[in-house]
Amino acid sequence: MPEQARRFILASRPVGEPKPSDLRMEAFDIPTPGPGEVLLRTLYLSLDPYMRGRMSDAKSYAAPVPIGGVMEGGTVSEVVASNNPGFAVGDIVLGRTGWQTHAVSDGAGLRKIDPSLAPISTALGVLGMPGMTAYAGLLEVGQPKAGETLVVAAASGAVGSVVGQIAKIKGLRAVGIAGGPDKCRFVTDELGFDACLDHRAPDLPGRLAAACPQGIDIYFENVAGPVLDAVLPLLNTFARIPICGTIAHYNDTAPPPGPDKLPAVWRMILTKRLRVQGLLVSDFGAQHGAFLRDMSQWVKEGRVKYREDIVDGFENAPRALIGLLRGENFGKLLVRIAERSR
Repeated sequence: MPEQARRFILASRPVGEPKPSDLRMEAFDIPTPGPGEVLLRTLYLSLDPYMRGRMSDAKSYAAPVPIGGVMEGGTVSEVVASNNPGFAVGDIVLGRTGWQTHAVSDGAGLRKIDPSLAPISTALGVLGMPGMTAYAGLLEVGQPKAGETLVVAAASGAVGSVVGQIAKIKGLRAVGIAGGPDKCRFVTDELGFDACLDHRAPDLPGRLAAACPQGIDIYFENVAGPVLDAVLPLLNTFARIPICGTIAHYNDTAPPPGPDKLPAVWRMILTKRLRVQGLLVSDFGAQHGAFLRDMSQWVKEGRVKYREDIVDGFENAPRALIGLLRGENFGKLLVRIAERSR
């Protein structure tokens, strides 16, 4: 029997935390590329927090994955057949072919990767969308100035880890917040942050105040929840808050309990003249060339380090995504689906 391809489709919309049954694996015949098309074999699938939003049909900045549709995701793939003069068999490409082992493309949206420059997996991490999010979010929205204090949530993750390292390059004090002592040690000992606080340990507000004696000038938001509560009282006048994510609330089914804090936050934005801006990496396409130039050099020089959390086996992607939303990953989360053929 000839080899078959596999894909995960969205079988049902999650209520609260996703369940493995919300994604269903299907087998299908490996497609044949038509004129001007290429056949891609997926090597790595990126797993990212935004995927939880794509599983919902709530109004958002991007269309939801339809029920029965292939789950959305960035991929690194190998060209295994080509009828497109722009791509040769064996080329390694970055694309958005989703949760499937094989895909056909007309070449639109594909970008060739040079495997000699860095491991191909980095095109989905430090040299890809997460790295670009950190770069544009900090430099364009955060507007860092030497001597300032930056705090970044999810500091050991794909975005937060890069944010703090760029901050150090630019002469800032970098304070991370992460989940657990192992992640915090990595953030300080390996990535070079000035401090990292375990949000699971007692008295985060007090420990954060001690780590930021001059207050906070930039808060790079990836989490929200209790971390945001600890940050707000420490924000300096004219502080900037790039909002990249609010992962603490992605599985919420109702508003958080307790008093309405919005009026107090609104007043703080006014009196401290805070700059709060949502961050979508797609808004910063004009900076992509500068990002690749700078980040490639920083990685080559060892000024920016990265960690990858690689799960082997396509069938393990749903459980890995659920773990990501719980904070179980350590570094950029990838699913390794296949090895390069050469």
